[in-house]
Order: sequence, then structure tokens, then C-alpha cells
Amino acid sequence: MSFSPPRLILASSSIYRKTMLQRLGLPFDTVSPDIDESALPGETPEALSQRLSLTKAQHVVGQYPNSLVIGSDQVATHDGKPIGKPGSHARAFEQLRELSGKTVAFHSALAVTDGVRSAVADVVTHCRFRALTDQEIEHYLNMEKPFDTAGSAKAEGLGISLMESMYSDDPTAIIGLPLIELSRILRSFKLNPTLLAQPL
Repeated sequence: MSFSPPRLILASSSIYRKTMLQRLGLPFDTVSPDIDESALPGETPEALSQRLSLTKAQHVVGQYPNSLVIGSDQVATHDGKPIGKPGSHARAFEQLRELSGKTVAFHSALAVTDGVRSAVADVVTHCRFRALTDQEIEHYLNMEKPFDTAGSAKAEGLGISLMESMYSDDPTAIIGLPLIELSRILRSFKLNPTLLAQPL
């Protein structure tokens, strides 16, 4: 009797996460979860990202039963305080000036659920910014316009040149979807990307 894998759904509207998941060669659909992403009173940024990941996945699996749903969320923190998306050139400039020479922890939370069982993980990437000049910051922002990115730097692009170092157990985590951890969790749900991947 052959195994028929469940429908795989990415609960996200992020083009970055969609592109990352495509690396595994698994057929999947994307569904944008409509949830309240406000933090609870006293909730840490790390706890918030994990809760939102699971809430996104649970919300979508409730709409599409008999599916395996992936939820993800990422927060950036410095000294335990959240760093949001700048939203504008001016705010991004000030954010990078503030982070110059400092280390930012990016928490890439991940949740997978089939509606019965759920698994949640948090993969942390520590990024240390170089001492940046105003000229470097201004030119970078004009080139990449990372206004929708927490920390104002896209590590998958020119933003990597702003870094002094990056440390993580999973080099894909910084993009927002940690594929090593995701593959491990998917295998626990009897869906092995290595065996089930299809040509792109």
C-alpha cells in the first residue's frame, strides 16, 4: 500500500518564505492567515513569535482539514527588546545607525500541525553588525530598500555586507523559514523531503 502524503500548506503571504520552502522540492499551497498579531501583556518577543507561528498554522488547518500546515514568524531583538520593521527610509536609517556595532538576535519560530498534533521550534541567529558609516547606511538603503525587514538588513542580499559575523545552527533561518528544523519536523510527521522532493 503506497503512502499518499497530506496536502502541504504554508500559512504565509511572505514571498521570502515561499521561495525558501520551494527549495525542498515539495508541492505546496500558500494560504494567508488572518490573525491578530498583537503581543499579549508581558509576552516576550520570543514567546510571541512562537505563539504566532502556531496560531497561524492552527488557523489555516482549521480551514483545510487533513492537511499539514506550516506556520512561521520572526522577531528581532537587541538586549531582549523587539526590533520592528522600519517601514520608511528615515526609520531604517536610524535603526541601522542604532544597531551599528551591535548584535541582534533573530528568532525564527516555526510550527507544523496536522490539526491533531503540533510541533513548535525557535531557531536563533545572532547577527553582529559592523561599525557602519552614515554613507554606507545611506547607500545600502537606496540600493535594497529593506523597509519591510526587521533590523533593516536583508541578509540574503547586499545586507550581508553590513555584517561582521552571523551565528546559527541553520543558515536558512535568517531568511525566515529554517529549513533544517522544518525538514526534521516534517520527517516526524512521516513526510521526508529527501525522499519526496520533486523536480522543480
